[in-house]
Amino acid sequence: DKLAVLQTLASTVKRDPTAAHYMFQDDPFLMPRNAANSRLFSLSKESGRNAAKYIIEHFPQYFDKNFAEPNIPCLMPEILTPQIEGLSEEALKERIHLRRVKDSVDLFDQLVQGGTSVSLETTNSLLDLLCFYGDGESTVEKEEEQKEDLEEPEVNASEQKAPKRQFQRGSQSSDSRWRENNNAERIFKIMPERNAHSYCTMIRGMVKHGASAKAYDMYIDLLNERQKADVHTFNALITAVPYLKERFLERWELAKVFLNHMAQQEVQPNLLTFNALLKTLRRCGGVGRSMSLLVIKEMEALDIEPSLATYDHLLSIFCRGVDVCPPGIILEVLDNVEKKSFTPQDPDDGMDFSISDNMYCLNLGEKCCDLKDIKLAYRLNKAMEKGDNWKFLDMDRLNTYWSKFFSLLCMMEQIDVVLKWYKDMYPSLFYPTPKNILDLLQALDAANHLEAIPSVWEDVKQMGFSRRQDVLEELLSLMTREKHPDEIQLAFANCAEDIKAVHEQTGREQAPFEWTGSALGHVALLFSRVGRTQDAWYVNMIERFQQINRIPTDQVMDEFLNCAQQTNSPDEAIKLIKLAASLGLPSSERLKSRTEKEFELSEKQK
Repeated sequence: DKLAVLQTLASTVKRDPTAAHYMFQDDPFLMPRNAANSRLFSLSKESGRNAAKYIIEHFPQYFDKNFAEPNIPCLMPEILTPQIEGLSEEALKERIHLRRVKDSVDLFDQLVQGGTSVSLETTNSLLDLLCFYGDGESTVEKEEEQKEDLEEPEVNASEQKAPKRQFQRGSQSSDSRWRENNNAERIFKIMPERNAHSYCTMIRGMVKHGASAKAYDMYIDLLNERQKADVHTFNALITAVPYLKERFLERWELAKVFLNHMAQQEVQPNLLTFNALLKTLRRCGGVGRSMSLLVIKEMEALDIEPSLATYDHLLSIFCRGVDVCPPGIILEVLDNVEKKSFTPQDPDDGMDFSISDNMYCLNLGEKCCDLKDIKLAYRLNKAMEKGDNWKFLDMDRLNTYWSKFFSLLCMMEQIDVVLKWYKDMYPSLFYPTPKNILDLLQALDAANHLEAIPSVWEDVKQMGFSRRQDVLEELLSLMTREKHPDEIQLAFANCAEDIKAVHEQTGREQAPFEWTGSALGHVALLFSRVGRTQDAWYVNMIERFQQINRIPTDQVMDEFLNCAQQTNSPDEAIKLIKLAASLGLPSSERLKSRTEKEFELSEKQK
């Protein structure tokens, strides 16, 4: 293995829990603060790489100087323009190799019209190209046409309509569907001779681009010609079964027909064959649940090791929801995966996320959260961290997985364990969502561990959630619900000062953040409990409550009266009564009677 030395060195380095993902460490200024930043920065970095590749591929003349010693050809720009001119089979092979679909078809037609015979091997290569792209254009050709369209000045922008996104039954988009009598079919019909490769290529292309019925007819023609299909063609046909039959039992019967044909033609099934069969059984209802375990047993009999897609299909077959998901199947899947380090073997193993929407650990993670089974979640996490299994999840899905796992920890674990996981996970593994912060605050409340709130608030500011109303309300509510020792109250007052500053921020890019009555009262309480009466009174009470037309609670009014009593300030108490009367509060009479009893008032004050 060429990477053995690097892998050995990497195994000696442990993850730094205080550092962000290694992809962001090139530029500390671009260290993400939350999941949205993480997604934006990672996509931006990948976009920059793609832009660099585009420049190198489309303007290779600016990169023709080679100063590398020694010269490494694989690191030099790839030649993407045809070098062979004229009408010849070699020129056709070159254009096929460069994936120039339109140029290859045009050159093939010119050769045929000129009476030049094209070999079966080259024609099959052209069919491979056409069937892969669905008779459409390769990525390079699309980019060139888009560039030409941008240069057309006579195009009226008002006449251009944005293409509507269509959700279709298959996995292909509308612009990659198999068109009737396309170039692939035309070339296939005029071929003087065809072999099994020709038929198999057409079948796989038709299935790939949604023409399942035509693929089945092509397979019948292959049998009539006494040709044999290969394992990849059978895998494609099995995948197409749900589009050929409507009833569940008919789908299973047709899949069995293909399996019997494989046995008759002595075609050895592989992992992708069984995964395709399980993928079909996902759309066979109760028949799928009864037959899927037999498929797994057959895999074991043939000594074929399951991949991640195998377990994903199993979970989808048996788990239609938490209420109808048998716990036994989850335990059996975990028993098999928790001690293995997987490598990608199937496009549905999580490498292509547009196809595999339910990665096994994300799927299982949701089940664990729904079942509220913390032991099951720990086993799943152990399996996910085994070897390189975590690499099957991209940044978004990895953050989703850790978010669900952390929410379950907050719900089921002791607060010391929750805080330990929190310190170990943020920011190296995931960025908490606002819901995660609320879950953490509820866990702190349940464990009567509110002294940790100031440190959580510092993280909230770092994550950019300081303007989230739900987070602020929960924080203030917990800090003001009861009195704490002076040291903690002072820390709470500092948090209140930050929250007050958030509401008073004014900038061109920030919309004004309005006070709510509850937030205003909570901040005033936190100030008053540490003796910051002036801040609480003049900044928040008189001005803010009247400006925003909010009503202070009785708790706020009583707290300020107590504060005035402690500082022996009858003038402040009288101002409080006047405020209550101006706002029409029912507590004004009660405050008046308390003031008369608890304060020594002058005649003027009375």
